Amino acid sequence: MRLLLFALSLTATSTALAQQDALLTIGRLQYDGGGDWYGNPSSVTNLLEAIRERTALPVANRERVVRLDGPGLWDVPFLHMTGHGNVHFSDEEVLILRQYLENGGFLHADDNYGMDESFRQEIARIFPDQPLVEVPLEHDVYHIFYEFPNGIPKVHEHDGLPAQAFGLFVNDRLVVFYSYQSDLSDGWEDPDVHGDPGEVREAAVRMGVNLFVYAVTAVP
Repeated sequence: MRLLLFALSLTATSTALAQQDALLTIGRLQYDGGGDWYGNPSSVTNLLEAIRERTALPVANRERVVRLDGPGLWDVPFLHMTGHGNVHFSDEEVLILRQYLENGGFLHADDNYGMDESFRQEIARIFPDQPLVEVPLEHDVYHIFYEFPNGIPKVHEHDGLPAQAFGLFVNDRLVVFYSYQSDLSDGWEDPDVHGDPGEVREAAVRMGVNLFVYAVTAVP
């Protein structure tokens, strides 16, 4: 009887895990170069919870850590990367990321203060024929679920400069959204991590919801 109960428990667990794997989720990009790709550990989980509670999208309750040269990349519609340090892609990863983005994938890169220079260098290798451009305020990503008439919210000070969002487009579809001087994913973290005011965290979460909704609904 105990063996039967144990077997049933394993079956239920594996079924639940399979169901989670079948849901939409966010892939946290593990990259080389020395930067802390694993930063803000509670951020993506909290954003997924907000998406699940506020939209009708079938999202998982956990992120997936993926590498560009790993099989899990093609199972996630939304890649998120952050960090304070250096970013480096291999030549193979450059080709894979371009293919992923050209075939409907979406990348959100959030400079957590320190990865700006290397990220810009690496993204220029992905699309050498087009530069990052500021995302216009009338773009759908600022209006698709919540309204952001003034653009991306500013969560932390960085250098005291205004928050900016830069993007890359493929056939008029935004495929890379780079949040700069914002610390957007810091605003998704557990409240006691940074002690940010509630309205600041809410703005960050709302922007994150917009990004995900756009990524999974915009037609490639």
